[in-house]
Amino acid sequence: MSDILETNLPAEENAGKLEEANVPEVTPEITVSDMETEDSTDTVASGAVGKLSKEEILSKLSDLVEVSVEESRSEIESLKQAYYKIRRNEVEELKKTFLENGGDEKDFSAPVDEIETQIKNLLNVYKEKRAALVAEEERVKEANYALKLQLIEQLKQLTESQEDFNKLYNDFKDIQNRWKEVKAVPQEFANELWKNYQIYSEKFYDIIKINNQFRDYDFKKNLELKTALCETVEKLEEEPDIISAFHQLQKLHQQWKEIGPVSKELREELWTRFKNASTAINKKHQAHFEGLKSREQENLDAKTAICEEIEAIDMDALKTFKDWEEMNKQVIALQEKWKTIGFAPKKANVKIFERFRAACDAYFNRKNDFYKAIKNDMERNLELKKALCEKAEALKDSTDWKDSTDKLIALQKEWKTIGSVARKHSDTIWKRFISACDYFFEQKNKNVSSQKSVEQDNLAAKKQLIEKVNSLDESLKADQAVSVLKGLIAEWNTIGHVPFKEKDKVYKEFHDAVDKQFDRLKVGQAERKMQSFRSSITDMNSGEKGKNKLYGERERLMRYYERLKTEVQTYENNIGFLSVSSKGGSGLVKEMERKIENLKEEMALTVKKIDAIDENLE
Repeated sequence: MSDILETNLPAEENAGKLEEANVPEVTPEITVSDMETEDSTDTVASGAVGKLSKEEILSKLSDLVEVSVEESRSEIESLKQAYYKIRRNEVEELKKTFLENGGDEKDFSAPVDEIETQIKNLLNVYKEKRAALVAEEERVKEANYALKLQLIEQLKQLTESQEDFNKLYNDFKDIQNRWKEVKAVPQEFANELWKNYQIYSEKFYDIIKINNQFRDYDFKKNLELKTALCETVEKLEEEPDIISAFHQLQKLHQQWKEIGPVSKELREELWTRFKNASTAINKKHQAHFEGLKSREQENLDAKTAICEEIEAIDMDALKTFKDWEEMNKQVIALQEKWKTIGFAPKKANVKIFERFRAACDAYFNRKNDFYKAIKNDMERNLELKKALCEKAEALKDSTDWKDSTDKLIALQKEWKTIGSVARKHSDTIWKRFISACDYFFEQKNKNVSSQKSVEQDNLAAKKQLIEKVNSLDESLKADQAVSVLKGLIAEWNTIGHVPFKEKDKVYKEFHDAVDKQFDRLKVGQAERKMQSFRSSITDMNSGEKGKNKLYGERERLMRYYERLKTEVQTYENNIGFLSVSSKGGSGLVKEMERKIENLKEEMALTVKKIDAIDENLE
C-alpha cells in the first residue's frame, strides 16, 4: 500500500525544480587532442599508476579500453598523464645528452615514440566507444520517455474507467511499478512527466475513494520513508566533496518522487524540511562553480599578461649574443610560469594557448635567424684566419729576422681583431697559426748569443729575494706584510731568466717561501693564484717567442672563460626546471647554486689573468 499516491500535493509540485539548478556539472570529455595541449603536461599521475613503465601503461590501457568505458574513465585519464610524464622526461634527457655532446639546441628533434602512436590509437578507440555509449544512453532516454507517456495515458484511462475497484486498483499498482522501473528520460521532459503523473495519480485517488484504512497505512509508510530521506539530505551538508553531494541529492530527489504522499497536515512541513536541506546543498554547489569560474577568469588574465609581455619584446633592440641570451632566460621563465597557471574558461582556453604559442614561435624564429647570422660571421672569420695561417707559414722559414719578426707580430695583432670561429674549428686553426709562429721564433732564438752571464746574475738576485721573503719582519701588520710581499713578487717578475737547470728549483724555493708567508698572513687562494700567475707570465715572456706564448695563453684563457660562462648558463637554466617542493629538489638547487658561485669566482680570476697578460703585451 506504500506505493499509493496522495490525492493532493500542492507543496510538492515544485520538487523537480531543485534538479534544475543552473549549475552545470563540469566534466570534460577525454580526447586525444587533450594530450597535446600545454595544460595536460601540468598533470602528474599519482599512486601506483605513476610507477608503471611505458610498456605497462600501454598494456593496462589496452585492457581498460576493452571494458566499460564509463567505469574505466578515471583510470584511463591517469594512465594517459603518467605516460606523458615519462615521455617528457625521456625527451629532456635526450636533449640534455644532445647538448652535452656539442649539439645546437635548435637542431634537436625528439625521435618518434611508437608507444605514443599506439596509445593515441587506443584513446581514439576509447573516444569512439564513449561516443557510442552516450548515443545509446540518449536512445534509451527517448525510449523511456515514450514508455512513460504510455503509462500516463494508461493512468488517465483508469481515472475514466467504470470497472471493478479491485481490478482498477491492481492496474494502478502495476502502472506504479512499471513507472519506477523506467529510469532516465531527457531532462527537458522530466518535470512535465512527473507533474502529469502526479495529477492523474491524485485524480485516481479522488475518483476511487480508497478506504481510510489503506490510505492511513500508505500515509504512515510514506511518512517514514520521506522522513528518512530528509535526514539523509541533511547529513549530506557534512559531505566534503561538493560534487558528490550534489549527485547524491539528485538520486534522493528521484526517490522522493517515487514515494507516495503523506497525510495532508504533515505534507507542507515535511516538504519544507526536505526542500530547505536540498537548497543548502544546491547553494554550496552553485558557490563551488562560481568560485571555479572566478579562478578560471583569473587564470585567463594571468595568461593574457604573459602573452602581452612576450609580444611586447623589442626584438630589433637585441643586437648581441648576450642580449638574446638574457632575453631567452626571461622568455623561458615566462614559459615556466605559464605551466603553473591552471585552465582558463573553456571558450577562451584554446584561443589563449594559440596566442601564447604564436608569440613564443615569433620570438624563437627571430632568435634562430640571429644565430644563423652569427654562424655566417664565424664562417667568414674562419676564412680570414686560414688566410693568416697561410701568410705565417710562408714566413716561418725566413732568415730575415727583423723584417719577418715585424710581419709575424703584425699577423698576431691582426689575428686578435678577428672574431671567434665555431668551437669545432677553434683549436685546430689556432694550433696551425701558432705552430708556424713558434717555428720561426725558435729558429731565430738559435741565432741569439748566449746570455749565461746575465742568467747567473739573475739567479743570484732571485736567491737574494728568497732570503728577503724568508726573513720578512713578523712584527709588521698583516696588510703591511702583504704589501711588502707583493713588492718582492713584483721585483721577482722584473728579473730575467736564470740557467735552465736552476729554473725549476729556484722557482719552487721562491714560491714555497711566499706560500709560507701567505699561510702565516692568511691570504686567500685566489690572491695566491694571481700572484703565482704573474710570476709565470714573466717566465713566459722571453723575447719574441715569449710573446707568442703569451698570445697562446691568452687565447687559452679566453676559451676557458667562455666554457665557464656556458657552464654557469647551463646550471642557471637547469635550476628553473627544478621544484623545491619535489623530493630532493631543495638540496639539488643549493648544490647548483654553490657550483654557480664557484664558477663565477673562477671567471673573475680568469679575467684578472687576461688583464695581466694584456699588461705585458702592451
